[in-house]
Formats: sequence, C-alpha cells, structure tokens
Amino acid sequence: MFHVDTLLAVLIAYLFGSISSAIVICKLMGLPDPRNEGSGNPGATNVLRIGGKKAAIITLFGDVIKGVIPVLAAKWYGLDTFGLSLVAFAAFLGHLYPVFFRFEGGKGVATAFGCLIALNWQVGLMLSGTWLVIAILFRYSSLAALTTSILAPIYMWYFTNTNYAVMTCVMSLLLIYRHRKNIRNLVTGKESKIGAKKT
Repeated sequence: MFHVDTLLAVLIAYLFGSISSAIVICKLMGLPDPRNEGSGNPGATNVLRIGGKKAAIITLFGDVIKGVIPVLAAKWYGLDTFGLSLVAFAAFLGHLYPVFFRFEGGKGVATAFGCLIALNWQVGLMLSGTWLVIAILFRYSSLAALTTSILAPIYMWYFTNTNYAVMTCVMSLLLIYRHRKNIRNLVTGKESKIGAKKT
C-alpha cells in the first residue's frame, strides 16, 4: 500500500514533468509551435531545427531540470528507493503525456536523463558518454538516444538497485516506442542528422 506522501510526490512530479519546455520557450521567443513545425516533436532537437542553438539549449536545460528537481526533492524528503523510482517515472511520464498540453508531449530523452542522473550521478555520466560518442560518430540524435536507452537499464542495475533498474527498463521501453518513427527513418535512410534542417 502506498503512503500518502509518496502518492503526493508522484502527482507533483507528473505535473512538473507536464510543463513542456519546448512549447513554453518557443512561445516566449516568438518561434512557431514545435508541434506544428519540423518533425512535430516538442523537444530540444526539433527546437534546434526551427529556432536555433540558443532556443534548443534553453529547452534542453528545461527538460533535464524538470526530471532532476522532483527526484532530488523526493530524495531530500526521504522517500525510499521504490518511492523515488515512482517519482522519477512520473516526471518522465508527464513529459511524454503532459496534462497541460492535451497529452501531446516529447520523446522524453532529456527528462529521462534528468531523472536518472538525479537518482545516481555515475549512471548519468555513463549515459552522457554513451550519447555523446554515438552522436559524434553518426550525427543522429535518435540513434544516440536509442543506444543510450538500451544500455540505461544495464548501467542502472550495475550501479544501483533493483527498483531503479526495473523502472529504467520500463522507461527505456517507452523511449524506444516513442522513437518508432525515427527507427523507420534510420532504416530507410530518411532520418535527419544533428544540425540539418528537416526535409
């Protein structure tokens, strides 16, 4: 049975995750709605395509921090590893299916990273290194995200505990599902590279 404080923390994390950095930043900077431009995904990579580096960096930071803050707050409050796993997953789910934006969210890579690095900094370093190596070698953001998603549960299992590892497995499956169009594009050679305009 869940404690009331755990349920409240999960709800707050979901609402926090539901704040779409891409949509908010684009609106504040006078850019088009990312859901209607480029790839149609409200995330940092698409904001880079339609609004440039500055808007993309701010969006990326916003997406990461909304994964970090709920988890660190829950850690400070003293939730156990099961409760922390639920909080992390709730923040991630909020990004994917935000209640404030008709449940039309992004793919969750940056927010997932924020959640996981807040749970364990060593895992965060491994994820960062994996993403950077693949992105630099192949220049596909989606390929880097997919590779990192597949390896994330292994990293989490090695460095932490079963609760975190199981949650990360579910998170990774959702990340892969959200990238299903990118997978098709990678296979057919139609995927846009980092820094390239959407054709």
